[in-house]
Formats: sequence, C-alpha cells, structure tokens
Amino acid sequence: MTKNLRTAAARVRDVGGAGAGAAPLAREQKIELYYYMRLTRTLEERLVNLYRQTKVVGGLFRSLGQEADAVGSAYALDRKKGDILSPLIRNLGSMLVQGAQPLEILRQYMAKGDSPTRGRELNIHYGDLVRGFIGQISQLGDMVPVMAGVTLSFKMRGEDRVGLVYVGDGATSTGAFHEGINFAAVQRCPLVVVVENNGYAYSTPIAKQTAAKQFKDKAIGYGIAAEQADGNDVIAAYEATRRAVDRARDGGGVTLVELVTYRRKGHAEHDNQSYVPEGEIDRWSSSNDPIDRFVKVLTGSEEGVSAAELEAVDRRVTEEIDRATDEADASPMPEPADALVGIYADPPAEQPLWFREGIRAAVEVNERPAGWGTHDA
Repeated sequence: MTKNLRTAAARVRDVGGAGAGAAPLAREQKIELYYYMRLTRTLEERLVNLYRQTKVVGGLFRSLGQEADAVGSAYALDRKKGDILSPLIRNLGSMLVQGAQPLEILRQYMAKGDSPTRGRELNIHYGDLVRGFIGQISQLGDMVPVMAGVTLSFKMRGEDRVGLVYVGDGATSTGAFHEGINFAAVQRCPLVVVVENNGYAYSTPIAKQTAAKQFKDKAIGYGIAAEQADGNDVIAAYEATRRAVDRARDGGGVTLVELVTYRRKGHAEHDNQSYVPEGEIDRWSSSNDPIDRFVKVLTGSEEGVSAAELEAVDRRVTEEIDRATDEADASPMPEPADALVGIYADPPAEQPLWFREGIRAAVEVNERPAGWGTHDA
C-alpha cells in the first residue's frame, strides 16, 4: 500500500464517519445496507463463474473490497425526490440500491437479446432515468461535466433533486474532471462528487499520479466543501455522503467526498496485479473487509442483530442470484435483424424486438410496426 493511502486509511478509521447533520439509520435500514453489500458481492462472484465459463462477453470489473463505499453513498440519495447518480465500473452496488435488478445485470454482462441494451453494450454501460442512474462513459472523468449539466438542469427548473457522480483517484488528474467540477462549483450545482481513493489508477499508485496528500484537498482550488471518510465503513460512507446531499439540496453547491478504500482485485479479471507489493492485498482482506466489519457492528451489543437474521439475508441473496442466473442463461442471444433498427432516429425498443408481434415482417420490409417505441404494460 502506498504511504499516502496507508496514512489516509488510518486517519479516517480514527475519526470515523459520524457527525452532525447525517440522518440516523434505523435497525432495518442497516440490515438493508448489509443486504445490498452481500447482493453486490454474491452477484459479482456469480459473474466470475460465468466469465470463466466464457458466458460473459467482454471484460469483468470487480468491486471486491469496495462494496461499502458504493452502497453507503448511493443509500444517501432520495429516490422519491428523483435524485440521480452516475456509476463507474466498480459501482454495481450503487445501481442495485437505485433499483437495478440482478437479472438485468446478468443479461447485460452476457450480452443477451433481452438485456437493457439488447446485447449492444457490455457490463453496466446502461442507464435508466426512471430509477435514477445514468449510463457511464468509460473515459476517466468524463461523467463529471455530464453530471454538472444534469444537475444544472435541476437548478434551472427549480427541482428539489441532487446528482451524484463517482470518479476514481486517477480521474482527478484529468482535464474533464477539472472542467466539470469547476463549472459545477461556479454554477453552484446540486452535485456530489465521490472520489473513490482505492490506491491505484489501473496499475499506477497514487504517489505517481498526484502530489496531493489527500484528495479532499483538491476541493480548495474550486472553492467547494469537502469531506473524507472511511470507504470500508458503510455507515461512514453513508453519513459523509448524506451530509453532502443535504448541503446540495439546501443550495450549498458542490461537495467533494473522498472515500478511502482499496481495490482488492485488478483493474479487470485479466489483470494479475503483479504491480501490487507483496502482502498488501492480504492485509486489507484480513483486517479491513467492509462486509466482515459491518457484520461485527450489526451483531454487536448496540445493534443486536442475530446471526440467524444475517443468515436469512444470505439465503435470500443466494436464492435471488440462483433464479436470476437460470433465467439469464436461458435468455436468447440477439437476433441479427435487431441490429438494423433503433440506430439513429428510431426510438429505442422497450423489449427485445422479436417479442413483439409482427416485428420480423416489419423489419424485413423496413416498416414501423404498430405500437413502436411505446412502453408495454
């Protein structure tokens, strides 16, 4: 582990994440946080199995060890008010919190014809404005200016909504990050920028891509608020982000939230992590696993959650993933003719085209079938 990351991790563990302004979570909500973290990890473990069976198309990007920061931060948003987030490849947990389902995630990774993008895109490169998540752009930092524009629209329309965008530590060195956060700061957009400090930008350690001792210090140059929290403590991640969300909703503008965590897997499954110092991963997994830490909190005397309750959650998660895997595996691959429609001005299909009555004939004669582009009840 780099010296900067080790120092930051020790510091935020000492101060924790609690503070005034964060709404306290009920016991049931804390169990729900555990559910989402366990769901994220189990779903990714299933994806690894499918990847090794060559059933996953393209790359597989794990969030092992980072489940708490994605779940905790997303949980701070208010879906009823229309808050929206932009995830990155290691923020599957945030999408699940916003309402994404394991079945659609599995179909998406497997490039099935009934996946959200009908086999045209991979992993979690898709969005749903109704449920509150926007499809990502792979280029580092590019979603910051996008979300600056999204949240500016909230402000201009007088909507009581907040946006959240995730970036990795490496993305903070890009021009897109600078331009986006600077614009949002000047316009006082209701935006939360979560910097996931996980130690590496692909294979580049923090000390080799920035001289900043901590990423929250970068907020000073933009004139915005900043917080740092332990990203492996789901409650700390929630509370820090909730304060930032409340600040944005109250007209306080942008907040940079640095969540200190660690990437225990490589950039993707093909990355053997040969650049990681010996023993570093073991130290994080043995003493700082976010799920293990939260189990100790939940089963402690203050919360009093029984082992049986958590085991029931684990069984529920396993059953959900098993059902979703069977259904996704049985889903058809895209039909070739489907690639010819919905490319330019055509509205996107809500369902795979071959499910719609008369679609094959319509595609063959280049006609628009009845009900095209409408939402199917």
